[in-house]
Amino acid sequence: MITGNLKNRIDSLWTEFWTGGITNPLTVIEQITFLMYARMLDMQERRDEKASKVANKAFKPRFTADEQACRWETWRHYGAEEMLPHVRDKVFPHFRRLASEAGDNPFAEFMKDAQLMIQKPSLLVKAVNMINELPLERGDTKGDLYEYLLGKLTTAGINGQFRTPRHIIRTIVELMAPQPTDRICDPACGTAGFLVEGYDYLLRKHSSAAGTHTEVIDGEPVTLFSGDLLQPHRKHVDSDMFHAFDFDATMLRIATMNLVMHGVAEPDVHYQDTLSQKFEDRHPRAAKAGFDLVLANPPFKGSLDEQDVAPDLLRIVKTKKTELLFVALILRMLKVGGRSATIVPDGVLFGGSKAHLQLRQHLCEDNQLEAVISLPSGVFKPYAGVSTAIIVFSKGGKTDEVFFYDVENDGFSLDDKRQPIKDNDLPDVLAQWQQWCDRKADISDRTQKAFSVPLADIAAQNYDLSINRYKQQVHVAEKHDDPRDILKRLQSLEADIQKELKELEGML
Repeated sequence: MITGNLKNRIDSLWTEFWTGGITNPLTVIEQITFLMYARMLDMQERRDEKASKVANKAFKPRFTADEQACRWETWRHYGAEEMLPHVRDKVFPHFRRLASEAGDNPFAEFMKDAQLMIQKPSLLVKAVNMINELPLERGDTKGDLYEYLLGKLTTAGINGQFRTPRHIIRTIVELMAPQPTDRICDPACGTAGFLVEGYDYLLRKHSSAAGTHTEVIDGEPVTLFSGDLLQPHRKHVDSDMFHAFDFDATMLRIATMNLVMHGVAEPDVHYQDTLSQKFEDRHPRAAKAGFDLVLANPPFKGSLDEQDVAPDLLRIVKTKKTELLFVALILRMLKVGGRSATIVPDGVLFGGSKAHLQLRQHLCEDNQLEAVISLPSGVFKPYAGVSTAIIVFSKGGKTDEVFFYDVENDGFSLDDKRQPIKDNDLPDVLAQWQQWCDRKADISDRTQKAFSVPLADIAAQNYDLSINRYKQQVHVAEKHDDPRDILKRLQSLEADIQKELKELEGML
């Protein structure tokens, strides 16, 4: 939770970048990420130095004897004219050296092409001073701090990727209810919002009264998690629970920082086009049957090299459309019995091409399609106005019936402003889904927002999954006045008009 003074500091830092000539939100966040990384490297080094002295054990330093001047606590005190060339010519080359050595540093892979875009010495000094004041040592706060920064991301990528609204992500994670032993993946991770929310969900669901405490931050009481609530699973959570892939290096840097800031020590984040046949060669365990849960909002468009697409994906669905190939990829990545919630454009649900039909039939007949949750078309504004749906499915199994829900409102206006409103169907989605899963309610009435449809009915409709194909509209008979009464009222109105026209003519 970001409140009061801390929020103002972030806003002020953002303004400084804009007035300093860096106006691309993605570039601003990337540069802030670099500076946060520099500070966190030094924090980790000092922590290891202290632990080494106490335990009398050696450790591998992040800074050699010749690189001590690259430590945050050294150069942050430099003057403006000295700091800029030092960071550009010494600190960033140090990032690249660490990248070449890789090791267990989660950022290493993405720092080899890191560049300082700040050109004004005064802007760098202001940014360094502000970042030095941020509570990066507080696990309770730093995740929310970074999430607030990401909330300022208002641009969509050239390949159709855009930031999924946090409340939609939270609803999807609540639907899927990840467990501490799961291996979770996002094959087109962006800023890793799904994985971060998955981690936060685990903290919420696996905490106790003894594991939380309340502090007053900026004058407001805030409930914080304390201690290591996932201790029995901590090694798994830190190194093997969360896996992310993307082919945008900037996004991967931000995704890695986002996960680390929230508390995942060593997230498995890789630069990789997951549709490529090289994916299986480089990440064989991830590419095939490796995950319990896949959460994704893959890109809906973008360039695609058909020659490089993995052949086994084309065997599932022969197409160039990325939205279809990603669903096939997710099926391949899941363990048998593994589950996924994936956001797809509506065209996937009712497209008439052979590839569309092939994929939908494969989902329904060879796997278990569990749910189709239709979202209103304004959910992704201002990025895009495309209509989308969440499809929930399991690898293998058998589809008996499918849960449908027609979301009309998500708690925000469906225009570009996306202002908060009272109408919100998302809590009811979770409630109806849970009742359907527990078989505690009959939702066969297709006039309601939530209803179920047997597989036989879906197969009869050529596996069309659009909600309007099955939802029944209630038509209320309209009552009209007798035409003779309507005519009398019109004649009376006409008489009044003529009378007033005569009066107007007399005045002239």
